[in-house]
Amino acid sequence: MQLGGIEAALGSLPVWQGFSLLVVTGLVLALAVRAVGDRYLKSLTSRIDSDIDDIVLGGVHRALYVSLALAGAYAGTQVYDIAPGISVPLESGTLSVVIVVWMATLLRVGRKVSTAVTDTEYIDRQMVPILQNVWSAVVAAVAVFLLLVLWDVDVTPLLASAGIAGIIVGLAARDTLANFFGSLSLYLDGTYKVGDYVVLETGERGRVEDISVRSTVIRTRDDILVTVPNAKLSNAAIVNESTPKTKRRIRVPIGVAYGTDIDALEELLLEIADAEGLVLERPKPRVRFREFGGSALNFELLCWVNNPAQRARATHGLNSAIYKRFRADGIEIPFPQRDVSVSVTDVPGELFGQPDEPSAEPFPTETTEPSHPASERRSDGGHEDR
Repeated sequence: MQLGGIEAALGSLPVWQGFSLLVVTGLVLALAVRAVGDRYLKSLTSRIDSDIDDIVLGGVHRALYVSLALAGAYAGTQVYDIAPGISVPLESGTLSVVIVVWMATLLRVGRKVSTAVTDTEYIDRQMVPILQNVWSAVVAAVAVFLLLVLWDVDVTPLLASAGIAGIIVGLAARDTLANFFGSLSLYLDGTYKVGDYVVLETGERGRVEDISVRSTVIRTRDDILVTVPNAKLSNAAIVNESTPKTKRRIRVPIGVAYGTDIDALEELLLEIADAEGLVLERPKPRVRFREFGGSALNFELLCWVNNPAQRARATHGLNSAIYKRFRADGIEIPFPQRDVSVSVTDVPGELFGQPDEPSAEPFPTETTEPSHPASERRSDGGHEDR
């Protein structure tokens, strides 16, 4: 290690004196950085509104001071020719302490950050434990790997064993892993969050009550809790009626008889919509003439409600008001009718107060021929005279 004049000055000193000088220099440097760094960090974090920067910078700077303090001992092992029996354990031990300190610091910072962001609006509180566990596992795995490499431990068999174990665990916990990664994909995509009103691909609709690592719980309009695995939700089409806004439009189809005054009908429907308390004033309700039906003129009343959960109540109120006004104003609502004709000759007559007619014989009546007198019979065989 080339240090120029500093290395020459240190080389002129005995080993124990030079080594001790480097250790003391590292400690002094750490204390100086701490004195200046604390003051600078306080002024820097005070300008940022979030508490996360205080947690991160305040947690990391201590590990930085420890690293600077141990840097002197590590530099001593590189400058002086110390016996391998001492230098190798000293060098590896110093770096091991640094790795362990940083691992503990990052784990502690991760826990504090997860606690701080639990109640924020930028991240769902259900996903915080998942992200914290992933962070802790990654930090611990990297730290253990570095320690093994530092102490010349062959990690090849461990990696091979971990690969085989990972395959076994992956096959055994296939559904669990699928649900776990499904929850991650749902969170990263921002498909929905707790409190949103969603419609599933299977037709269930309701409010999201809970999102866990394995499943999502939805409360339907019948007040029934439906638990759906996240793996299925991540691969299904989901309609989130709470985003980007909670306002939702409802459609009320109306059919009236031909000959109805359509201008008066439109004014009447808009008046009914304005009188409904759940219908919003903006966007304004509107009426659309959709088609000439087979037996009716088909219209549609379009209006908005503030929440998707109010759609059923608003539709009920509008349908009831429309029916009452139509009856009061004499507006006809056509409906399919069928006329059935029955012929009186096809049923017994007493059903219609008519006497029964004699029915014809189903088969012809047998007749017998009159017998011939004896004088008309032939004597040869008794056969008739042809």
